[in-house]
Amino acid sequence: MDIKSGAIFFDILYPQIFILGVGMLILIVGNYMKSRGFIATLAVIGLVAGLLLSLEQWENPQSGFFGMVQVDNTAIFFYVLFITAGILTILMSRSYLVTLGIERFEYYALILFSTAGMMTMASSSDLVVIFLGLEIMSVPLYVLAGFARHDIQSNEAGIKYFIMGAFATGFLVYGIALIYGASGTTDLRRIMADFSFLASHAPVLTYSGAVLILIGFAFKVAAVPFHMWVPDVYQGAPTPVTGYFSVAPKAAGFAALMRIFLYGFADMESLTLILYVMAILTMTVGNIMALLQSNIKRMLAYSSIAHAGYILVGLTAGGEGALSSILYYLAAYMFFNLGAFAVVTLMDSRAGSTADIGEINGMAAKYPYLAAVFALFMFALAGFPPTAGFFGKFYIFSEAVKGGFVWLTIIAVMNSFVSVYYYLRPVVAAYFDPAEKEFSPVAYRPGIIAVLLITALGTVALGFFPGYVLEISRMCMFPFM
Repeated sequence: MDIKSGAIFFDILYPQIFILGVGMLILIVGNYMKSRGFIATLAVIGLVAGLLLSLEQWENPQSGFFGMVQVDNTAIFFYVLFITAGILTILMSRSYLVTLGIERFEYYALILFSTAGMMTMASSSDLVVIFLGLEIMSVPLYVLAGFARHDIQSNEAGIKYFIMGAFATGFLVYGIALIYGASGTTDLRRIMADFSFLASHAPVLTYSGAVLILIGFAFKVAAVPFHMWVPDVYQGAPTPVTGYFSVAPKAAGFAALMRIFLYGFADMESLTLILYVMAILTMTVGNIMALLQSNIKRMLAYSSIAHAGYILVGLTAGGEGALSSILYYLAAYMFFNLGAFAVVTLMDSRAGSTADIGEINGMAAKYPYLAAVFALFMFALAGFPPTAGFFGKFYIFSEAVKGGFVWLTIIAVMNSFVSVYYYLRPVVAAYFDPAEKEFSPVAYRPGIIAVLLITALGTVALGFFPGYVLEISRMCMFPFM
């Protein structure tokens, strides 16, 4: 590792700095440019450049800013996820924003700022810097949730997300304060080295702080019982923003959880039991509630909760194999979940749409290709082979069995079977149910077509060639593990 911890070197932060710079440029240029298409293109170019700068750091782990920044393969893997999700979200957003009359240049800058915050979260080994990245990520997301300011549901989504986010932040900051009080540091490396001493000499502060930090991030990844904000926020936010919420911030939350609890607090007693119970609750509540939904955005909201439960199974199992399986799962989930939301975005762009599942009736007769890719994404979410969703669950469940969590795996498999019912409902509606009314025309745009192609290819490719991505994820062990 190239250790730069004794000084401040900005070169390891070039991807974040570049993305932030492009975001600030958009805020300046947007006041003078009438072409929102140019602004969207500039945002995509900025993210692509940030992606290339990130890939240059692969296999070149570095530490800087007195050890507070750790740019390793795991961080780069998450960088790629965040940036790719941002690019796909922008590509599928523009036609939707124009149709609803809510396109403003600030939208694209907010996505860039939020992406930079996620990257900060994924590359830090210091609790305060992780918190800083969390706030850089979250504040733009609050605005994006309420971006359709003339829509009462969007306003409600923004306010609820802000209030619940602030509530979760309170838990997190209090937990960090307790850990600092016990250890005198927020550096995860020092906390890991001294954890046994801290647990024996200041058990109340140490364990209370760790639990509060876990609760704070459980809000962010929508783990039960800290999930209550998800359905209303996902339903009320603009549909492309909902897709972004379901992928990028969730991945950022798990990046922080892995940094903190698979590394800093790895020796914490009862951590496995807490994650075990949380995984069961999250999977079960998410799937059962999804069965009851008639609005497809709410259904996918509860679906995202259930998928967080599957990832928590991997966290419960722990170990290098579980970490690589989680990374594969997050990559696969990004493709098929954003693809599903891309189809919903197309449907929701039509006049008078309420995103009800009944509006999909008869889609296959008029738009057979759109129905086919939608079915592909639903099958992947359900975990049908040979899609990426099947192998994502297979790898995580396999690691859980290897770790001795047989009953947890059985419960996870049963939950996966339950999910098949509500994932097949929209497919049946598209192919077999007669349209209740004339199917409103869908407006295809180059951006949304590109998203559908990329996400469909990603879903299929990661299913047919899972070994390649899994091998890459196996190169993402923390250098200090």
